[in-house]
Amino acid sequence: EYTPCTDAALHDFGVLDLLTAYADGTTTPTAMLAALRARWADPALVGGAILAVVDGANEAAADSDRRWRDGTARPLEGIFFGVKDIVDVAGAPVTAGSHTTGDRIADTDATAVARLRAAGAIPVLITATTEFACGAPHNARYGAVTNPWDRSRWTGGSSTGSAGALAARLVPLALGTDTGGSIRVPSALCNLTGIKPTYGLVPRTGVASLSWTLDHIGPMARSAADLRVVLDVLAGPDGLDPAAAPDAVARQVQAGLAEPGTPGVPSLAGVRLGVPTTWFTELCDAGVLAAWEAAVAALRGLGAAVVPVDIPDAHRLHDDVTLVLTCELAANQEGALDRFAQYDVGTQVRIARGLVPSAVDYLRSLRRRAGAQRATVQAFDAAGVDALVTPGIGATAARLSDVTVEIDGARHPMQSIVGRNTGLFDYLGLPAVMAPAGFVDGLPVGVQIVGRPWADDTCLRLAQVLQTVTDVHERRADG
Repeated sequence: EYTPCTDAALHDFGVLDLLTAYADGTTTPTAMLAALRARWADPALVGGAILAVVDGANEAAADSDRRWRDGTARPLEGIFFGVKDIVDVAGAPVTAGSHTTGDRIADTDATAVARLRAAGAIPVLITATTEFACGAPHNARYGAVTNPWDRSRWTGGSSTGSAGALAARLVPLALGTDTGGSIRVPSALCNLTGIKPTYGLVPRTGVASLSWTLDHIGPMARSAADLRVVLDVLAGPDGLDPAAAPDAVARQVQAGLAEPGTPGVPSLAGVRLGVPTTWFTELCDAGVLAAWEAAVAALRGLGAAVVPVDIPDAHRLHDDVTLVLTCELAANQEGALDRFAQYDVGTQVRIARGLVPSAVDYLRSLRRRAGAQRATVQAFDAAGVDALVTPGIGATAARLSDVTVEIDGARHPMQSIVGRNTGLFDYLGLPAVMAPAGFVDGLPVGVQIVGRPWADDTCLRLAQVLQTVTDVHERRADG
């Protein structure tokens, strides 16, 4: 059950909080926009997260005010959102964080942006990304995005600015993309909730491609309840993305998302949750593991049964996702390779890696995917589980000074850790939610809830149940 926030500052209101406040007349979209604009003007709060402010917000907010007054409000009326700089917003600069794209202005809205607009939401910020969603933390064109929880650390990538903007209360909602963990990693490291939907549930039309068989677009917010109402708006084929889910499948997912929760303390009696015994629990800081165990204990305390489940051949799948991602990146960037020096070092390394494997290597990694998906669903079936609950990212946010993370006192290169627990599910295409799970030395860590294909609502409901009986997600960075 959702309980609206009523006594916080306006900028602390989430999506459902705002819809409730607009409906009962305690505030207006115009007032909310003014509160947010005051924060956008403070560089200490922005921390590199904002690349541009989208034109037309004042007029759109005034229209939303009118709609709330005259009873014609749409499902997300007056909800302001940020958009990652690889997702097109008509008339706004969208550069994929790269020198190679020049001063590009998007002609039309991406499908996801158009759907949010049609539901009454208002795009207001273009938020930073690593270059083409895969470059280095220190972006060559715009610089780094600092983490509101500790400005000497990174937000995590590649949805860097969307995470920074949400954590600093610059917007209540943002769009991110996830090819190896780029929604879930910064969600874990910034105390946010984000979902990588089932592959194909949300069309990627108007989104710059990193790796077309792995790319996902999804919402990031500060609660699972907020994500459910937003994902309902985003889901369904658009007739343009060839990987989009069939309409009947999307409608089934949407039906689940639209169902109201049950009032009172939730019960998970009859729910079975899988927990991993290998891979996901390796290369994890003890504090991350403790936060995961506490989240599992909270769910068990509500009646869920907890049983061991492992993803078959996780190590090989991790290698496969790396190979597919780098090869498809290299193919996508082939037309700009004469300007290779303009890419930042992180993108250069990944493109170079993608040029090495043979066509046979790439196709082998692609061909294994269907079998891996089958084997994973069979592992869920054999254990009779509704979802898998794993530790989130194995460490807290990376230091920007040396781009390392700490696990039990030892420093590790960030790239060897951050995508380890997330990338497998881009390859498998399964829905995966990252939710706040606790803090290690004052820095956020997450827990990941993974479902069967099209069980997006199951994952979000479990995260929402967790957020009903814990308050970790309500903690905010200072400022």
